[in-house]
Amino acid sequence: MPLHLPVLYAVTDRRLAAGQSHAALVRLLALGGARLIQIRDKDLSDAALLHEARAARQEALAAGARLVMNDRADLAVMALCDGVHVGSEDLPPERARAIVGDRSIVGCSTHGVEEAVRADRLPVDYIALGPIFATPHASVAREPLGLAELARAAASCDKPIVAIGGIDLARAKEALSAGAASVAVMGDLMTARDIVERTRAYVALG
Repeated sequence: MPLHLPVLYAVTDRRLAAGQSHAALVRLLALGGARLIQIRDKDLSDAALLHEARAARQEALAAGARLVMNDRADLAVMALCDGVHVGSEDLPPERARAIVGDRSIVGCSTHGVEEAVRADRLPVDYIALGPIFATPHASVAREPLGLAELARAAASCDKPIVAIGGIDLARAKEALSAGAASVAVMGDLMTARDIVERTRAYVALG
């Protein structure tokens, strides 16, 4: 059964959010109505990240939100997260699926239409495509793909496409109109003066 994605796919980042814990960020995002949230952290030790993920999982569970771990399928299982998101330099989606199981969410990052089409044949539930717009927050600098490529990927893939990279409220509307099922937002949420209210604005797009 295809995964139904909410319009907003919120992503946490402690560095952008002045050091707030992932649990605190998940609480704020959930208060704003986010129902699919990814924990992203490139700095914490495994033990610290597991501790944070378990606390964040409790916040998500209390709010009825699903929690996805970035990169780490093993920690996703240990923290009882709802799934894992893997990038092009992480575990292959097939291996991630083997670790988290058939009932968990598995998503993967792609950076072009052809790559998205290949991912469409893999055991993933959604395909993240980006960067659609220029962004200072990506781990690796890449040229933005633009809305035309997003539309082409959405038309070429059966699985839902999540637009990522440089998304703000205006661009979220454009990405959804171009065929994205959901928009992944990190920077615009994590740096917002009021994360709850900004989250609500994205949720209202649906």
